Amino acid sequence: MHQLAIAVFEPGFFASPQVHTAASIGAVVAIVSAVTGVFTVMRGQSFAGHALGDVSAAGGSGALLIGLTPLPGFVGAGIAGAGVMDAIGVQRLRGRDLATGIVLGTAIGCSALFLYLGTTSGSATGATQQILFGSIFTATPGTVTAVAILGTLALASLAAIARPLLLATVSPDIAAARGAPVRLVGLLFMLALAVSVGLSALAIGALLSTALLIGPAAAALRVTKTVPGALATACLTGVAATWLGILLAYDSYYWGPGHHSLPVSFFIVAIIFATYLTAGLPAARAARRRAATPVVGAADRDKVTA
Repeated sequence: MHQLAIAVFEPGFFASPQVHTAASIGAVVAIVSAVTGVFTVMRGQSFAGHALGDVSAAGGSGALLIGLTPLPGFVGAGIAGAGVMDAIGVQRLRGRDLATGIVLGTAIGCSALFLYLGTTSGSATGATQQILFGSIFTATPGTVTAVAILGTLALASLAAIARPLLLATVSPDIAAARGAPVRLVGLLFMLALAVSVGLSALAIGALLSTALLIGPAAAALRVTKTVPGALATACLTGVAATWLGILLAYDSYYWGPGHHSLPVSFFIVAIIFATYLTAGLPAARAARRRAATPVVGAADRDKVTA
């Protein structure tokens, strides 16, 4: 067992302050993303999550450009984008897609401008890598508190609207008929989604933020039939993928003679993708068994009876 631990955990892993900070931030982000992601997948708003990821990129790159840390830019821009998307129109599917597309295009343009200005001015070294692909190992211990507060607020908001949110997710018409504030619930969910995407952008980058939001939730919904089960499974999957990604990124420093660590975002996304594929195997096997089972028609049943 001791030899196995030595083979898996490279020297200094458990004593590294950067690892402690990354693991703490990663756990909070994974849980918030998983809970929000389950409702996002059920509501069919994955595209909105992707758009808010690009909005977060614009906010994070803008924050770095003026000398701030990217976290307030990620979250602040995401909240503003969510508000704009709701104001343009999210009541109907067509209006929701239109609003998402408008915000998405604007965000990409702003991101390109801010990253260009940061690169040419030299005021934000490594900004492109940090914004698009994350930099969880460079986060300071003080960031943990901010991430925990924002994550708690997002989860508390979802808990406060859980019942009407679930009803509106299953059937908006029935929710409206029962007097549920569907529009308000949708707005509060979008704001929680914006915070979740902003936190995910800090961990694995704005470009990949939807992987942590959608992947564990989609895998959980493949293997569970209840919402509580999906929430628990998604949280466990997200935290496990994040921590394993942190471990592999740390270990990768020792894999080659050059001593260059691979990005933690790559490992997290790869693990989530593999988990999603694996979660679909039982259903695929069941479908193959059903396809291989011969269908007994009425004439065949008469022959068997005779």
